[in-house]
Amino acid sequence: MNDLAYCRGDKSLSRNYKFTSNRNEIEKLIHVDQIWEYLKFKCGDILAVSDLRGKNKEKFSYSELADLITKVSKSFINYGLVKGDVVTVISENSPRWLIADQGLMRLGAINAVRGINSPSVELDYIIEHSNSVGLIVQSKDTWLKLNQKEELKKKLKFIINLEDEQFENLISWSEFLKGGEKENSQNNVVKKDKLQIDDVATILYTSGTTGKPKGVPLTHANFLHQIINLAYIADPHPGTSVLSVLPIWHSYERSAEYFFFSCGCTQFYTIPKFLKDDITQIKPVVMATVPRLWEAIHDGFFQALKKMPSKKQKLLKFLIKNSSVVKKNFRKINNLDINQTTLIAKIPLLFSFSVRFPLHKLSTIFLWPSILRQLCGEKLKFPINGGGALPEHVDLFFESLGIDVLVGYGLTETSPVLTCRRRDLNVRGSSGQPLKFTEVKIVNEDKKKILKFREIGKILVKGPQVMKGYLNNDLATKDVLSNDGWFDTGDLGFLIPNGSLFITGRAKDTIVLSSGENIEPNPLETEILSSEFINQIQLVGQDKKCLTAIVVPNIELVENKFLEKDLTKLNLNKNARSFFKSQINNLLKSRLGSRSEEQILDCYFVDAFNLENGLLTQTLKQKRKEIEKLYSSQIDSMYEKQIKKENLI
Repeated sequence: MNDLAYCRGDKSLSRNYKFTSNRNEIEKLIHVDQIWEYLKFKCGDILAVSDLRGKNKEKFSYSELADLITKVSKSFINYGLVKGDVVTVISENSPRWLIADQGLMRLGAINAVRGINSPSVELDYIIEHSNSVGLIVQSKDTWLKLNQKEELKKKLKFIINLEDEQFENLISWSEFLKGGEKENSQNNVVKKDKLQIDDVATILYTSGTTGKPKGVPLTHANFLHQIINLAYIADPHPGTSVLSVLPIWHSYERSAEYFFFSCGCTQFYTIPKFLKDDITQIKPVVMATVPRLWEAIHDGFFQALKKMPSKKQKLLKFLIKNSSVVKKNFRKINNLDINQTTLIAKIPLLFSFSVRFPLHKLSTIFLWPSILRQLCGEKLKFPINGGGALPEHVDLFFESLGIDVLVGYGLTETSPVLTCRRRDLNVRGSSGQPLKFTEVKIVNEDKKKILKFREIGKILVKGPQVMKGYLNNDLATKDVLSNDGWFDTGDLGFLIPNGSLFITGRAKDTIVLSSGENIEPNPLETEILSSEFINQIQLVGQDKKCLTAIVVPNIELVENKFLEKDLTKLNLNKNARSFFKSQINNLLKSRLGSRSEEQILDCYFVDAFNLENGLLTQTLKQKRKEIEKLYSSQIDSMYEKQIKKENLI
């Protein structure tokens, strides 16, 4: 039984009991919004939030924020809102979003949230599907994007414009706030209605890439589990600077922000376009991030390195390599790796560590701080990464410089954090260990058998952060949630004995070749991204004899090597395609446990996947189906060339 892939989270994985024991008041809460009176008393004059790049650039202390939330809650009541009502909020990060969010929670109302870049048909669907009685939009442009405007004006109790513009009969933010100054006997409703911990707090919607988005109701209990138990991952103190760049309406950023606010942190809102500037200006101690942000910082450093004198380049690369070996050896010696290291195997590792450590120590004192100051502001202590696996070469680079990225794992349906690395149990390549009260098990295809440690299977989870079911969709709920509460994540992975979870891919992303061989593309793509010539990649090959690749090349390096930056001409350049094919296949061949099927036949160069062209999600994950559909003819042409070579047509 002891070798079965099952693990239940235990708070003993945290060493900072002093920090967690000082949060007893938070553990008594039954609603997220109740935290603000506590924070007003504890952190009143501390800056709570500052909007660096928004239109209004507002900032508020904890005392000011608590008072505004109370005022907004009263205003919602004066506009006829009652407990259980749903209000759709279509906006990006801003203090006003947060105030409206918490004001709604204060009276037991619910928000259905989405970003402004979502398709209009999706926004219309969310308003209708959630049965919203009110609407909050970021700006008049957001309002104009909607298709059923006249109908919405007739049926909704209010339509609020957060950016304060006077437009049509939308209620401006300043006008809405005045509603909270009016005395109304209905204001007693907030006190009379008995609030419950299982009240629905919000409705989040899945991406909808395979059909209409599914509504995910999350309760106050779901969020409070995150607020309480993320304290075993990070322990920031009041006034600690947090830089927020991910969309606040996404479950990952949302839970992270609630937790950071519960600690009295100062949160600064920025946007990806200004991240490089703001990260060096704010010098955050804490950040909730996704892999693409770390990859961008890593790639930016090495691009800058190429412009340095040759001798300086070689010296820096040598010192980074030295520190990398020191860190890798340290992990293996302390069994912070996928596999346990035997006592005999530790002897050469100890020798290598002792020889290299003095130079690493000098680098840590005199060199790495200045580099970190330029990359991420030097003070970063709790960089928490979610939304996907962090490429090993990127992970190791930051570890070498002294930053331990705490990689986590979760889904919208799980509020979202299920597992996260601990600073004292930071196993590279893993997504960490389960949070308290969270159970994880790895099962076979039909979910009837628990597999053994290190065996890859379906990841099932259970815990207080898991949703109770999709909104108005019993069929979809039954597909993922068992009667005894086990949620099928749709992901594949394995556990090791210390409880660390490794994600190997999405079950729905699995490529099945015509030979019947199953290929998990995610770990292969992560390996390929260690090539400096490749910025993004997607492997394809469903029902084909072999794999091919859609490649976003590093144009600057390609131009230097092949004297060409036009992608159309580059795709006609046999030398370029042959070079990239060799690069990719050599990297795949060097993987531990590589298979002959994990080689590509050909590749095709394309423009970057980004938010603007709709090929990335808001958390910067690739939309695999959309990418494959967009380049379907180019993919087919790669296979047709092979068929002609084999004289099959």
